[in-house]
Amino acid sequence: MHSKKIGYEHSIYTFNRISMKRKTNESLLQNKLQLAYNELLAQIEETKKREAELIFANKELAYQNDEKEKRAAELIIANKELLFQGKEKQKRATELGIANKELAFQDKEKGKRAAELGVANKELAYQDKEKGKRAAELGVANKELAFQDKEKGKRAAELSVANKELEIQNEQKIKRAEELIIANKELQFQNEEKEKRAAELIVANEELAFQNE
Repeated sequence: MHSKKIGYEHSIYTFNRISMKRKTNESLLQNKLQLAYNELLAQIEETKKREAELIFANKELAYQNDEKEKRAAELIIANKELLFQGKEKQKRATELGIANKELAFQDKEKGKRAAELGVANKELAYQDKEKGKRAAELGVANKELAFQDKEKGKRAAELSVANKELEIQNEQKIKRAEELIIANKELQFQNEEKEKRAAELIVANEELAFQNE
């Protein structure tokens, strides 16, 4: 009887211990479940925040995508414009290349002309120097000619006076010549008369000679 009682108590003790342990386990499990629930709520809240942030981020990305598409369209247009400009630049580069060759040729020709002009300038400088000498010589010669012209002027004045004198003398000579012509005519007439008288005298002498015989 006593051993049955002890067995019963032991069974109750064991049951109590199991019940307490079960309660403890249930309490721990409940606490874990509450913690898990709280953690789950926190995660849900965090997920909602993330969803809100993702929605905002998606809107931002959608806006950025729209802007990117606009920029892409603008870039396509800009690229076409750049391509056109590139072609135009290539044309200009080709034209500039041709123009540069032409300019190089012209510069070469200008160099030749400059060299020729340098030689010509030296020749002109020499000629100018010679002209200077000639000008100096002409200056001296002009002074000499001026002096000679002055002397010629004097001589011309003297010749003018002499010509006037000669003119007077010529007039006198003409008068004398005219007088001599008249005198010669008179002498000729007198000579003719003398010849007539001489002929008459010859005839008379012959007549006298005939009579004297």
